[in-house]
Amino acid sequence: MIRQHKFWSRLGILALGFILTVFNFLSMDSAIAAIVDSTQEQKFFNNVWQIVNRSYVDNTFNHQNWYKVRKQYNGKRFDSREQTYDAIQEMLASLDDPFTRLLRPDQYRTMSTSTTGALTGVGLQIAVDVDTKSLLVVAPIEGSPADRAGVKSLDRIVSIDRVSTTELTLDECADRMRGEIGSEVTLTLARNELNSSEPKTFELTIVRGRIEVNPVISKLNQEGDRKVGYIRLTQFNGNATADMAKAISKLEAEGADSYVLDLRGNPGGLLQGAVEIARQWLPEGVIVYTVDRNGIQENYAATGKPLTDAPLVILQDGGTASASEVLAGALHDNDRAQLLGTRTFGKGLIQSLFALDDGSGLAVTIAKYETPDHHDIHRIGIKPDIEVRPTASVSRAQLATKDDYQYTEAVKLFAQQTS
Repeated sequence: MIRQHKFWSRLGILALGFILTVFNFLSMDSAIAAIVDSTQEQKFFNNVWQIVNRSYVDNTFNHQNWYKVRKQYNGKRFDSREQTYDAIQEMLASLDDPFTRLLRPDQYRTMSTSTTGALTGVGLQIAVDVDTKSLLVVAPIEGSPADRAGVKSLDRIVSIDRVSTTELTLDECADRMRGEIGSEVTLTLARNELNSSEPKTFELTIVRGRIEVNPVISKLNQEGDRKVGYIRLTQFNGNATADMAKAISKLEAEGADSYVLDLRGNPGGLLQGAVEIARQWLPEGVIVYTVDRNGIQENYAATGKPLTDAPLVILQDGGTASASEVLAGALHDNDRAQLLGTRTFGKGLIQSLFALDDGSGLAVTIAKYETPDHHDIHRIGIKPDIEVRPTASVSRAQLATKDDYQYTEAVKLFAQQTS
């Protein structure tokens, strides 16, 4: 009995020793895994730092030592990808550039999809006003839930579902407006009304839906003895270039002798789309200059035969931004078109999207652009040749009709050109 007891005691001690050894191995494995994970997170963080270091347009990095910025994070331990994302966002915020930002996997997928022609949500192009730091509507996508609800270019979004936008990043604001088709979101907007010194603040509840983006809408109008081809370009997505070419060719076949190109509320999109569409109107000449952080200039030019050489007037407003400003500036500075309306939005920066290995992405401002006459329009916009403010709000059905005051003023220019 005693021997048996000693035997089992000894076995118990051996067993306990085995269990402790297993636990020690497990804890060592966990520690090694944690070190590996932390190393991977630092590697991911440093990769983002390197992309910005190589590509960012401002070689002063907002007047800070970019190497010291990385050093601040080298000693930090990131135990999850979310912690790494948060650190990257904090690092990028030091650039004070709302267009340079991290896109988490779902945001990156949305960004990539938005240029293909179909997406879901409320349908707003938004930006941060760099002066007031408020959230600004560049333009609603035509026919989108936001457009149908009455949201307008240059409206300020004060809150989303009663959460102040001053407490959110640009991407957090976008995330809050996304959601399932049929769900609702409530926006508090501030709008500067005509003939009013104080902005009007009000709420709109919008039902999210699927947004079909048809970038080009066109028709032929008989205006007196002139046949005016009206083309509305709503944004520069992947279909815009081909659809524009079809519209011009169709209107040419119908006998158009003048054109009104409507860029009002066009928030931009693909730079290459703006270049290719400019070539459809221009016989030759520089379309746009791009300038990197070293001051090196490259240019895109027109060298072929345009689809039409008929007189052209461009309609623009405060929602005309980015790629649409490239197009307006190119056609204006090459004496191809007159600009009518109000000053454009003023976004003269170019971003590039970098895919990261976990499905996320990085949007980085890599250059600025200048018009053919070397005008830097960022935060300034393009002033029209003829300033014409709308006398009343115009519905989509009223565009390019007698109720569209800016359009009727554009038509008058054609008569002046021939008199």
